[in-house]
Amino acid sequence: MDILQNPYRGTGLTIDAPFPSVDAARPGALLARCPAHGETPLLSVPDLARTCGIAKLWVKDEGGRMGLGSFKALGAAYVIACDAEAGRAAGRSYVTASAGNHGLSVAAGARVFGARAVVYLAETVPEVFAARLRGEGAEVRRAGADYAASMAAAEHAAQDECMVLLSDSSWQGYTDIPHRLMEGYLQLAAEAAAQSPEPPTHILLQAGVGGLAGAVAAYARHVWGDDPQIIVVEPDAAPALHHAIAAGGVVDTEGPDSCMGRLDCKTASWIALRGLSRDADAFALISEAEAQDAMPVLAQAGLETTPSGGAGLAALLAGLELPGDARVMAFLSEAPE
Repeated sequence: MDILQNPYRGTGLTIDAPFPSVDAARPGALLARCPAHGETPLLSVPDLARTCGIAKLWVKDEGGRMGLGSFKALGAAYVIACDAEAGRAAGRSYVTASAGNHGLSVAAGARVFGARAVVYLAETVPEVFAARLRGEGAEVRRAGADYAASMAAAEHAAQDECMVLLSDSSWQGYTDIPHRLMEGYLQLAAEAAAQSPEPPTHILLQAGVGGLAGAVAAYARHVWGDDPQIIVVEPDAAPALHHAIAAGGVVDTEGPDSCMGRLDCKTASWIALRGLSRDADAFALISEAEAQDAMPVLAQAGLETTPSGGAGLAALLAGLELPGDARVMAFLSEAPE
Protein backbone atom coordinates (compact mmCIF):
# COMPACT_ATOMS: atom_id res chain seq x y z
CA MET A 1 0.00 0.00 0.00
CA ASP A 2 1.36 3.40 -1.03
CA ILE A 3 0.25 6.24 1.27
CA LEU A 4 0.83 9.91 0.45
CA GLN A 5 0.31 12.57 3.12
CA ASN A 6 -1.46 15.64 1.77
CA PRO A 7 0.70 18.80 1.94
CA TYR A 8 -2.24 20.98 0.86
CA ARG A 9 -4.54 19.99 3.74
CA GLY A 10 -6.57 22.96 4.98
CA THR A 11 -5.94 25.22 1.99
CA GLY A 12 -6.26 23.12 -1.16
CA LEU A 13 -4.78 23.35 -4.62
CA THR A 14 -5.49 26.34 -6.83
CA ILE A 15 -7.73 24.86 -9.55
CA ASP A 16 -10.25 26.59 -11.83
CA ALA A 17 -13.21 24.85 -10.20
CA PRO A 18 -15.46 25.45 -7.18
CA PHE A 19 -15.16 23.58 -3.91
CA PRO A 20 -17.85 20.92 -3.36
CA SER A 21 -21.16 22.05 -1.89
CA VAL A 22 -22.04 21.32 1.75
CA ASP A 23 -25.75 22.24 1.38
CA ALA A 24 -27.46 18.95 2.18
CA ALA A 25 -30.85 20.60 2.71
CA ARG A 26 -31.72 20.87 -0.99
CA PRO A 27 -31.20 17.22 -1.96
CA GLY A 28 -32.92 16.22 1.26
CA ALA A 29 -35.99 18.28 0.41
CA LEU A 30 -36.22 16.92 -3.14
CA LEU A 31 -35.69 13.32 -2.08
CA ALA A 32 -38.37 13.60 0.57
CA ARG A 33 -40.88 13.84 -2.30
CA CYS A 34 -39.53 10.74 -4.07
CA PRO A 35 -41.48 7.50 -3.44
CA ALA A 36 -38.35 5.37 -3.91
CA HIS A 37 -36.34 7.32 -1.35
CA GLY A 38 -35.35 5.79 1.96
CA GLU A 39 -32.33 6.02 4.22
CA THR A 40 -29.63 3.40 3.84
CA PRO A 41 -28.25 1.86 7.05
CA LEU A 42 -25.09 2.68 8.95
CA LEU A 43 -23.97 -0.74 10.16
CA SER A 44 -21.90 -1.40 13.26
CA VAL A 45 -19.40 -4.20 12.55
CA PRO A 46 -17.66 -5.03 15.86
CA ASP A 47 -16.22 -8.39 14.77
CA LEU A 48 -14.50 -6.86 11.75
CA ALA A 49 -13.29 -3.98 13.93
CA ARG A 50 -11.59 -6.49 16.23
CA THR A 51 -10.06 -8.26 13.24
CA CYS A 52 -8.57 -4.95 12.12
CA GLY A 53 -7.38 -4.03 15.61
CA ILE A 54 -9.53 -0.94 16.01
CA ALA A 55 -12.17 0.06 18.56
CA LYS A 56 -15.20 0.64 16.34
CA LEU A 57 -16.19 0.30 12.69
CA TRP A 58 -19.30 1.74 11.07
CA VAL A 59 -20.13 1.02 7.44
CA LYS A 60 -22.63 3.04 5.42
CA ASP A 61 -24.23 0.47 3.08
CA GLU A 62 -25.40 2.03 -0.19
CA GLY A 63 -26.33 -1.28 -1.85
CA GLY A 64 -30.05 -0.68 -1.46
CA ARG A 65 -30.14 2.97 -2.47
CA MET A 66 -33.42 3.71 -4.29
CA GLY A 67 -33.49 0.28 -5.92
CA LEU A 68 -30.50 1.08 -8.16
CA GLY A 69 -27.85 -0.62 -6.07
CA SER A 70 -25.40 2.21 -5.40
CA PHE A 71 -24.86 5.75 -4.15
CA LYS A 72 -24.90 6.91 -7.78
CA ALA A 73 -28.70 6.96 -7.57
CA LEU A 74 -28.27 10.25 -5.68
CA GLY A 75 -26.23 11.94 -8.42
CA ALA A 76 -27.43 12.21 -12.00
CA ALA A 77 -31.07 11.58 -11.08
CA TYR A 78 -30.82 14.49 -8.63
CA VAL A 79 -29.54 16.78 -11.40
CA ILE A 80 -32.52 15.83 -13.57
CA ALA A 81 -34.89 16.28 -10.62
CA CYS A 82 -33.55 19.82 -10.15
CA ASP A 83 -34.14 20.50 -13.84
CA ALA A 84 -37.67 19.13 -13.48
CA GLU A 85 -38.30 21.40 -10.50
CA ALA A 86 -37.26 24.32 -12.74
CA GLY A 87 -39.58 23.09 -15.52
CA ARG A 88 -36.89 22.13 -18.02
CA ALA A 89 -36.48 18.34 -17.81
CA ALA A 90 -39.49 17.01 -19.73
CA GLY A 91 -38.60 16.31 -23.34
CA ARG A 92 -34.93 17.07 -22.77
CA SER A 93 -32.20 14.67 -23.92
CA TYR A 94 -29.35 13.83 -21.54
CA VAL A 95 -26.24 12.02 -22.74
CA THR A 96 -23.42 10.46 -20.78
CA ALA A 97 -20.80 7.73 -20.80
CA SER A 98 -20.75 5.08 -18.12
CA ALA A 99 -18.90 2.01 -16.97
CA GLY A 100 -21.47 1.29 -14.30
CA ASN A 101 -23.96 2.88 -11.98
CA HIS A 102 -23.84 6.48 -13.19
CA GLY A 103 -25.59 5.49 -16.41
CA LEU A 104 -28.39 3.84 -14.43
CA SER A 105 -28.92 7.05 -12.48
CA VAL A 106 -29.17 9.07 -15.68
CA ALA A 107 -31.58 6.55 -17.17
CA ALA A 108 -33.78 6.34 -14.10
CA GLY A 109 -33.92 10.11 -13.66
CA ALA A 110 -34.81 10.64 -17.30
CA ARG A 111 -37.54 7.99 -17.17
CA VAL A 112 -39.16 9.45 -14.05
CA PHE A 113 -39.16 13.03 -15.29
CA GLY A 114 -40.16 12.48 -18.92
CA ALA A 115 -36.74 13.05 -20.45
CA ARG A 116 -34.59 11.00 -22.81
CA ALA A 117 -31.35 9.26 -21.78
CA VAL A 118 -28.55 8.25 -24.15
CA VAL A 119 -25.72 6.27 -22.56
CA TYR A 120 -22.44 5.48 -24.31
CA LEU A 121 -20.69 2.28 -23.31
CA ALA A 122 -17.24 1.05 -24.24
CA GLU A 123 -17.13 -2.25 -26.09
CA THR A 124 -15.74 -3.91 -22.95
CA VAL A 125 -18.82 -3.19 -20.81
CA PRO A 126 -20.87 -6.41 -20.43
CA GLU A 127 -24.11 -6.69 -22.38
CA VAL A 128 -25.98 -7.50 -19.18
CA PHE A 129 -25.37 -3.94 -18.04
CA ALA A 130 -26.55 -2.58 -21.38
CA ALA A 131 -29.74 -4.57 -20.88
CA ARG A 132 -30.25 -3.00 -17.44
CA LEU A 133 -29.92 0.45 -18.99
CA ARG A 134 -32.44 -0.37 -21.70
CA GLY A 135 -34.75 -1.67 -18.99
CA GLU A 136 -34.65 1.81 -17.45
CA GLY A 137 -35.60 3.29 -20.81
CA ALA A 138 -32.17 4.46 -21.99
CA GLU A 139 -30.84 4.35 -25.53
CA VAL A 140 -27.51 2.53 -25.43
CA ARG A 141 -24.72 3.28 -27.89
CA ARG A 142 -21.38 1.48 -28.07
CA ALA A 143 -18.20 3.49 -28.72
CA GLY A 144 -14.52 2.77 -28.23
CA ALA A 145 -12.40 0.30 -26.34
CA ASP A 146 -12.42 2.06 -22.96
CA TYR A 147 -14.30 4.60 -20.85
CA ALA A 148 -12.27 7.55 -22.14
CA ALA A 149 -13.30 6.75 -25.72
CA SER A 150 -16.97 6.40 -24.79
CA MET A 151 -16.80 9.69 -22.90
CA ALA A 152 -15.35 11.44 -25.94
CA ALA A 153 -18.18 10.02 -28.04
CA ALA A 154 -20.75 11.31 -25.55
CA GLU A 155 -19.21 14.79 -25.66
CA HIS A 156 -19.36 14.83 -29.47
CA ALA A 157 -22.98 13.65 -29.42
CA ALA A 158 -23.92 16.39 -26.98
CA GLN A 159 -22.56 19.00 -29.36
CA ASP A 160 -23.80 17.44 -32.60
CA GLU A 161 -27.30 16.49 -31.41
CA CYS A 162 -28.02 19.35 -28.97
CA MET A 163 -28.16 17.07 -25.92
CA VAL A 164 -27.19 17.91 -22.34
CA LEU A 165 -23.93 16.28 -21.31
CA LEU A 166 -24.43 14.85 -17.82
CA SER A 167 -21.05 13.61 -16.61
CA ASP A 168 -20.12 12.67 -13.07
CA SER A 169 -16.66 14.17 -13.59
CA SER A 170 -15.63 17.80 -14.12
CA TRP A 171 -12.93 19.63 -16.02
CA GLN A 172 -12.03 23.15 -17.03
CA GLY A 173 -15.17 24.88 -18.29
CA TYR A 174 -17.46 22.00 -17.25
CA THR A 175 -18.32 22.34 -13.58
CA ASP A 176 -21.95 23.46 -13.09
CA ILE A 177 -23.65 20.10 -13.71
CA PRO A 178 -21.11 17.93 -11.85
CA HIS A 179 -21.16 20.38 -8.93
CA ARG A 180 -24.92 19.87 -8.67
CA LEU A 181 -24.47 16.11 -9.10
CA MET A 182 -22.01 15.96 -6.19
CA GLU A 183 -24.49 17.95 -4.12
CA GLY A 184 -26.85 14.99 -4.43
CA TYR A 185 -24.26 12.77 -2.73
CA LEU A 186 -24.55 14.95 0.37
CA GLN A 187 -27.71 13.04 1.22
CA LEU A 188 -25.73 9.94 2.18
CA ALA A 189 -23.14 12.05 4.01
CA ALA A 190 -25.88 13.77 6.03
CA GLU A 191 -27.51 10.43 6.82
CA ALA A 192 -24.21 8.94 7.97
CA ALA A 193 -23.48 11.91 10.22
CA ALA A 194 -26.94 11.76 11.79
CA GLN A 195 -26.78 7.97 12.23
CA SER A 196 -23.29 7.88 13.75
CA PRO A 197 -23.51 7.32 17.54
CA GLU A 198 -20.35 9.41 18.01
CA PRO A 199 -17.95 11.25 15.71
CA PRO A 200 -15.51 9.03 13.82
CA THR A 201 -11.79 9.50 14.28
CA HIS A 202 -11.06 8.20 10.78
CA ILE A 203 -13.07 8.18 7.53
CA LEU A 204 -12.13 5.92 4.60
CA LEU A 205 -13.36 7.01 1.16
CA GLN A 206 -12.75 5.13 -2.08
CA ALA A 207 -12.42 7.23 -5.21
CA GLY A 208 -12.54 7.03 -8.98
CA VAL A 209 -12.91 10.54 -10.37
CA GLY A 210 -13.55 11.51 -6.74
CA GLY A 211 -17.17 12.68 -6.67
CA LEU A 212 -18.30 10.61 -3.68
CA ALA A 213 -15.09 11.18 -1.75
CA GLY A 214 -15.12 14.91 -2.43
CA ALA A 215 -18.72 15.39 -1.33
CA VAL A 216 -18.45 13.28 1.82
CA ALA A 217 -15.12 14.80 2.86
CA ALA A 218 -16.46 18.34 2.47
CA TYR A 219 -19.55 17.51 4.53
CA ALA A 220 -17.49 15.74 7.19
CA ARG A 221 -15.36 18.86 7.64
CA HIS A 222 -18.55 20.94 7.77
CA VAL A 223 -19.98 18.77 10.56
CA TRP A 224 -16.93 17.55 12.50
CA GLY A 225 -14.24 20.10 11.65
CA ASP A 226 -10.61 19.07 11.57
CA ASP A 227 -10.88 16.13 13.97
CA PRO A 228 -11.45 13.10 11.70
CA GLN A 229 -8.53 11.85 9.67
CA ILE A 230 -9.84 11.43 6.11
CA ILE A 231 -8.06 8.89 3.92
CA VAL A 232 -8.88 8.52 0.21
CA VAL A 233 -8.32 5.09 -1.35
CA GLU A 234 -7.69 4.46 -5.07
CA PRO A 235 -6.50 1.52 -7.20
CA ASP A 236 -2.77 1.65 -7.89
CA ALA A 237 -3.76 1.13 -11.55
CA ALA A 238 -5.69 4.43 -11.50
CA PRO A 239 -3.91 6.85 -9.13
CA ALA A 240 -5.63 10.00 -10.42
CA LEU A 241 -5.95 11.89 -7.11
CA HIS A 242 -2.80 10.48 -5.51
CA HIS A 243 -0.62 11.52 -8.45
CA ALA A 244 -2.34 14.92 -8.79
CA ILE A 245 -1.54 15.71 -5.15
CA ALA A 246 2.05 14.58 -5.68
CA ALA A 247 2.32 16.75 -8.82
CA GLY A 248 0.51 19.75 -7.36
CA GLY A 249 -2.16 19.86 -10.07
CA VAL A 250 -4.37 17.85 -12.42
CA VAL A 251 -2.55 15.04 -14.22
CA ASP A 252 -3.57 12.30 -16.63
CA THR A 253 -2.38 8.95 -15.32
CA GLU A 254 -1.86 5.61 -17.02
CA GLY A 255 -2.20 2.04 -15.90
CA PRO A 256 -3.69 -1.37 -16.70
CA ASP A 257 -7.37 -2.17 -16.32
CA SER A 258 -8.33 -2.57 -12.68
CA CYS A 259 -10.64 -5.11 -11.05
CA MET A 260 -12.00 -2.02 -9.26
CA GLY A 261 -13.72 -1.05 -12.47
CA ARG A 262 -15.93 1.71 -11.06
CA LEU A 263 -12.77 3.35 -9.67
CA ASP A 264 -10.67 2.81 -12.80
CA CYS A 265 -10.50 6.50 -13.71
CA LYS A 266 -7.21 7.91 -14.90
CA THR A 267 -8.00 11.64 -14.44
CA ALA A 268 -9.61 13.22 -11.39
CA SER A 269 -12.65 15.47 -11.39
CA TRP A 270 -11.44 19.05 -10.95
CA ILE A 271 -14.10 19.82 -8.32
CA ALA A 272 -13.29 16.68 -6.36
CA LEU A 273 -9.55 17.30 -6.56
CA ARG A 274 -9.93 20.86 -5.33
CA GLY A 275 -12.10 19.76 -2.42
CA LEU A 276 -10.03 16.73 -1.43
CA SER A 277 -6.77 18.65 -1.67
CA ARG A 278 -8.23 20.83 1.09
CA ASP A 279 -10.12 18.20 3.10
CA ALA A 280 -8.27 14.85 2.88
CA ASP A 281 -5.32 14.02 5.11
CA ALA A 282 -3.86 11.23 3.01
CA PHE A 283 -4.23 9.34 -0.28
CA ALA A 284 -3.67 5.57 -0.33
CA LEU A 285 -3.19 3.23 -3.29
CA ILE A 286 -4.18 -0.42 -3.00
CA SER A 287 -3.24 -3.27 -5.30
CA GLU A 288 -5.51 -5.56 -7.25
CA ALA A 289 -4.64 -8.40 -4.88
CA GLU A 290 -5.44 -6.33 -1.79
CA ALA A 291 -8.86 -5.46 -3.20
CA GLN A 292 -9.67 -9.02 -4.22
CA ASP A 293 -8.40 -10.54 -0.98
CA ALA A 294 -10.82 -8.35 0.97
CA MET A 295 -13.93 -9.63 -0.78
CA PRO A 296 -14.41 -12.98 1.02
CA VAL A 297 -13.62 -11.35 4.36
CA LEU A 298 -16.23 -8.67 3.79
CA ALA A 299 -18.77 -11.23 2.58
CA GLN A 300 -18.26 -13.31 5.73
CA ALA A 301 -18.88 -10.15 7.78
CA GLY A 302 -22.20 -9.58 5.98
CA LEU A 303 -20.76 -6.84 3.78
CA GLU A 304 -20.81 -8.45 0.35
CA THR A 305 -19.91 -6.00 -2.41
CA THR A 306 -17.55 -5.54 -5.37
CA PRO A 307 -13.84 -4.62 -5.27
CA SER A 308 -14.92 -1.07 -6.18
CA GLY A 309 -17.61 -0.90 -3.53
CA GLY A 310 -15.35 -2.17 -0.75
CA ALA A 311 -12.04 -0.50 -1.64
CA GLY A 312 -11.96 1.67 1.47
CA LEU A 313 -12.46 -1.36 3.70
CA ALA A 314 -9.91 -3.28 1.63
CA ALA A 315 -7.28 -0.71 2.64
CA LEU A 316 -8.17 -1.31 6.28
CA LEU A 317 -7.89 -5.07 5.84
CA ALA A 318 -4.62 -4.70 3.95
CA GLY A 319 -2.92 -3.28 7.01
CA LEU A 320 -3.64 0.45 7.04
CA GLU A 321 -2.06 1.49 10.34
CA LEU A 322 -4.57 3.09 12.70
CA PRO A 323 -4.50 3.46 16.50
CA GLY A 324 -6.23 0.83 18.60
CA ASP A 325 -8.84 3.32 19.81
CA ALA A 326 -9.81 4.38 16.26
CA ARG A 327 -13.49 4.81 15.42
CA VAL A 328 -13.65 4.26 11.67
CA MET A 329 -16.41 5.17 9.23
CA ALA A 330 -16.30 3.51 5.80
CA PHE A 331 -18.64 3.28 2.84
CA LEU A 332 -19.93 0.24 0.97
CA SER A 333 -20.72 2.11 -2.20
CA GLU A 334 -22.51 -0.56 -4.23
CA ALA A 335 -24.27 -3.89 -4.07
CA PRO A 336 -22.57 -7.07 -5.34
CA GLU A 337 -23.01 -7.81 -9.03
